[in-house]
Amino acid sequence: MTASHTTPAAATGPGPLHLAVAIDRTGAPDAYAADSYAESALLAERGALDFVTLGDSFARSGPDALAVAARIAPRTGRIGLVPTVTTTHTEPFHVQAAVATLDWVSHGRAGWTLDVSTTEAEARLFGRRRAAPREALWQEAGEVADVAARLWDSWEDDAEIRDVATGRFIDRDKLHYTDFEGRSFSVRGPSIVPRPPQGHPVRVVDATAPQARETAARHADVALVRAASAERAAVARAELRGLAARFGRDPRTLLVFAALDVDLGGGEHAAEPGHGGGPLPTAEGPAYRGGPVDLAELIADWHRAGAVDGFHLTPAEPRRDLERLVNGTVALLQHRGLFRTFYPGSTLREHLGLARPVNRYAALTGESA
Repeated sequence: MTASHTTPAAATGPGPLHLAVAIDRTGAPDAYAADSYAESALLAERGALDFVTLGDSFARSGPDALAVAARIAPRTGRIGLVPTVTTTHTEPFHVQAAVATLDWVSHGRAGWTLDVSTTEAEARLFGRRRAAPREALWQEAGEVADVAARLWDSWEDDAEIRDVATGRFIDRDKLHYTDFEGRSFSVRGPSIVPRPPQGHPVRVVDATAPQARETAARHADVALVRAASAERAAVARAELRGLAARFGRDPRTLLVFAALDVDLGGGEHAAEPGHGGGPLPTAEGPAYRGGPVDLAELIADWHRAGAVDGFHLTPAEPRRDLERLVNGTVALLQHRGLFRTFYPGSTLREHLGLARPVNRYAALTGESA
């Protein structure tokens, strides 16, 4: 179990509205250029969105999401960068080091979306083991999240002393050793990367699948749910937060976002029939098709009702819909005072209202002193 966070929360009523957007690309090779991703991230940053996500999978072509995030980090200044990281078939030690490096490159704006690889075809790419049941893979993903946090804590914040006179780079008393045995892997630490600026980069889990819910409740800072109505989203949020509380977490430290595909190709016209009261279910998940104004109304209504803490939106057409989302939907929410017009801090945790986790090993040292 990772260190608990403390988040200020109002006694009544919804907290601040949070918004995130996917900036994935498909199509010709030039669509995958770093300039294309940076352009989208900067547009989302102009709208003061919390973070952008970049999808990734062993089952499809395209650039490595972590590498893209690291490439565009210096070109952005405030927005969070959250690539998908597949925990199956990858070494947990290298995963945590790469995510920590992204946090350093972005000056504390990194997150990662945990995902699993379920197919035999993907397993053959590595040749290390056969495909496993989804439930077992999500248990493993939870262990990866756990050991990553332990490795990030293996360096205390002031472990680097850089004393030129004595030639000492590290205070060894502030470097701690992780000895982790999981169901399918073992890890010895400390990490090779100093503790990230955020302590723990933000963890995102799509908790729609039943097998992923326990991992989300135990480890996620942000859980995504796919629901076609505010009522269903509220039920999912309550279940996840209740499960988090049973695992010993403060449930307010788990933010729940509704994940929606959005098609704003109709410009300002009203939502398509059936979408006026909410998105329609599709094979890919809930989808909203209509105008930016109606989408702003939906977001405001769901959040006002306390159904969700925020929204993760995936544009149907990246360039067109992201521009209409930022310049239309987000601008309207800002005009109504429902969404911020500037970033409250410099890190992704600050955007989300999540406290920086206490280093578990430093805390133990303090208790024993």
